[in-house]
Amino acid sequence: MVNNRYELLKGIKLVRKASEYKVKGDGNLDLVIGVDFGSDSARAVVIDAKDGHKEGEGICEYPRWMEGRYCDSSRGMFRQHPKDYIEALEQSVREALEDAGPDAGKKIRALSVDTTGSTPCPVDGNGIPLALLPEFSDNPNAMFYLWKDHTAIAEAAEINEALSNFEGEDYTRFQGTYSSEWYWAKILHGVRTDAKVRKRAYSWVEHCDWIPGMLTGQMEPDTMYRCSCAAGHKALWHSDFDGLPSAKCLGNVDPYLGTVIKRYVSEPRTSVHPVGKITKEWAGRLGLNEDVVIGGSSLDAHAGAVGAGIKPGILVKVVGTSTVDMLVNTREDLRGSDLKDCCGQAEDSIIPGYIGMEAGQAAFGDIYSWYRRLLMWPVKELACQMGMAGKEKEQYIAMMQKELINKLCQDAMELDDDEDLIVLDWFNGRRYPMINESVKGAVSGLTLGTSAVSLFRAIVLSTVFGSRRIFDSFITRGIKINEVITVGGIAKRSPLVMQMMADVLKRPIKVARSEQACAQGAAMYAAAAAGIYTDLLEAQEHMVEGFERIYTPDVKMFGKYDILYKKYLSLGRHIEQMQGDM
Repeated sequence: MVNNRYELLKGIKLVRKASEYKVKGDGNLDLVIGVDFGSDSARAVVIDAKDGHKEGEGICEYPRWMEGRYCDSSRGMFRQHPKDYIEALEQSVREALEDAGPDAGKKIRALSVDTTGSTPCPVDGNGIPLALLPEFSDNPNAMFYLWKDHTAIAEAAEINEALSNFEGEDYTRFQGTYSSEWYWAKILHGVRTDAKVRKRAYSWVEHCDWIPGMLTGQMEPDTMYRCSCAAGHKALWHSDFDGLPSAKCLGNVDPYLGTVIKRYVSEPRTSVHPVGKITKEWAGRLGLNEDVVIGGSSLDAHAGAVGAGIKPGILVKVVGTSTVDMLVNTREDLRGSDLKDCCGQAEDSIIPGYIGMEAGQAAFGDIYSWYRRLLMWPVKELACQMGMAGKEKEQYIAMMQKELINKLCQDAMELDDDEDLIVLDWFNGRRYPMINESVKGAVSGLTLGTSAVSLFRAIVLSTVFGSRRIFDSFITRGIKINEVITVGGIAKRSPLVMQMMADVLKRPIKVARSEQACAQGAAMYAAAAAGIYTDLLEAQEHMVEGFERIYTPDVKMFGKYDILYKKYLSLGRHIEQMQGDM
């Protein structure tokens, strides 16, 4: 028997017209909520839909995740418990409402979310994540498989072989090589690893679909809301296939996959689709009125692109632990473009009515964090030897961690590049272009004179070179890029990285003003779903906050970086061949 805390209301009719959910505002404020579920925490913002002004904000870290539970980085295993998402949702929304002022909950018209992806979870026939059932409560295989979980590399290889040529159909032609980070590969690994999960899991649900379903009581896997972003980019839904890949095709890999396809019967809906009204239970738990509309969802990067103001011809780059590079275009403009090896394409993704294109790097800020951990090891060990404990130790280590990165960045800005020191940024494999999750990072040109600062600068440059590979792959395939906008923590906090990016890409780099661009984008979905605006583009016109800074490329650096970039590409070719032969 499931605990009452997780008993979810069912049977609410899905209404397809936003006008049916239009709620009378108070005449002054049209308040909406956007909730961004990131890798480490959930962030909720209360937004005035008239002008995009942030009225309140709440942030909650995932408690079990922060303890390092259910993860094994040495195996590329990263799992998150659904209780983390539930608790973070409640706390962040309540904090945002409190920050917005008295009675804010009574004035909210709609709420939408974004999440990481692909982040699927096995569920029972009622749509309850298995990890919420007593017998699976501490089983990582019954939890959400975080986007960066790479345990399914072998399964992805099998799926690619099956998808690439099934009875004359190439199911990979819009997304390129199928990734171990995506839906079908993770499912296959999960059910092959754990027989109990295989037996009990009726289906698998993406995090971005589970949250709207939970908030509206529409949890049944066969009929629940499925967002077009995750369906298209991760599950390969496309009109050319009349839906998902053939059940027979994936069933040949494992019959269980064919069963899941048959239970994935809901046609994907856009991010501005009104899923339903919030249940009485969840209205009470979040402190909201019962007329709140729960809008559709998207992947976090897509929401960030919307929050930054993406339109045709604008590349939006989310720069954080990893990166996601996004463009939108019409089907007509993409006709004839060969994009299989450089990016994924999905209908109604990012901006409904357009083809959303997505590329990215599997590690960016994560590499800087790795270097910091490397340098912090003796600091932590010495702190213990010096007799530090408790709060004193925690405060000392936290201060050193913060100051270490700041100092590295400051000194690196004053340092010239070591033209023999080249780093390869494949610390978490290579996502795009030409996906290969098995390759590893590398360093070439170390000497006894290499300093911590010079190595850090080379690491930063390697991540920017990885961005250039993606940028060039779009350009060489005829995709027009008139403007580059960046969002995310690194974009806002690191002048070193952003100036390097402007110099390497040879383009001005605009930094979005919004502190929470992903949550801001989710709030725009909510505004459109509630009928405050007719569509997402109109919502953007009123709610995008603009830019806080523009980095101008330094022409004097172009030639130097072109030479280093060629060395970076050469090292990549050598390392990939060498690792492939091992």
